[in-house]
Amino acid sequence: MNISTLPPREWQPTPFIKVSFAVHAVGAVALGSSPQTWPWVLSVVAANQALIMAAAMWPRSTWIGENIRRLPAASVTQNEIALTFDDGPDPNVTPRVLDLLDCHGYKASFYVVGEKALAHPNVVQEIVKRGHAVENHSHRHANGFAFYGSRQLHREIAAAQNAITEIAGSPPRFFRAPMGLRTPFLDPVLARLGLHYSTWTRRGFDSVAKDAAPVLQRLTTGLAAGDILLMHDGSMLATRKEKPIVLDVLPKLLTKISETGLRPVTLRHACLDVIGE
Repeated sequence: MNISTLPPREWQPTPFIKVSFAVHAVGAVALGSSPQTWPWVLSVVAANQALIMAAAMWPRSTWIGENIRRLPAASVTQNEIALTFDDGPDPNVTPRVLDLLDCHGYKASFYVVGEKALAHPNVVQEIVKRGHAVENHSHRHANGFAFYGSRQLHREIAAAQNAITEIAGSPPRFFRAPMGLRTPFLDPVLARLGLHYSTWTRRGFDSVAKDAAPVLQRLTTGLAAGDILLMHDGSMLATRKEKPIVLDVLPKLLTKISETGLRPVTLRHACLDVIGE
């Protein structure tokens, strides 16, 4: 299969991006007509660049592009939430996560890394077989992803898109940047690939925590319909019992969700009006 199975979307720059374009254009005109204004122009452009950098380092920001951080209103009325897992697949962790989800009959979205999907295609196929969704989390999960230019972003995301599509049998519909860090160049690239950007409402920091209790507290305090929760099935950080944090947190989390009457669904199910059929 090919990424052309997803039609491109029209890219609409955010108001902040439009203002940034204007700042740079006005600055260029000012320098051309009045070179002596360079200190003023430099300070304004530098301030704008600082704001862009701040937005890029703020995962839940909507300043530099689309960002689905909560489920639509229709899902809220149906008491739906979304469980999402990043950085997999992991042949030792992901199947155990799937078993725990099966015990409650809940569905989730797995943001997988392209290279890991190629290394463990059977795990990706098992995710799909059990009724969950597989989404795009880049091809290599590179630490420098937030500093990529447009061409490098396109290559990285398209490589993952093709690999995951071939293995899973259908193309991912959503993308999440490694560590949630991105650049202003990302949104137009995603539009060309037909992908939608999403982050989360709440995260447990299970990839860096050494104890399950605070992770569970961060995920459940104020938990409400429409929330998107972030966890990791690709992290091998262990608790004192020498197993990944997510496997300690998830049983208690799923029980809490059951007690509150919330229903975990895939992001695709909740956002059909956004992504279309």
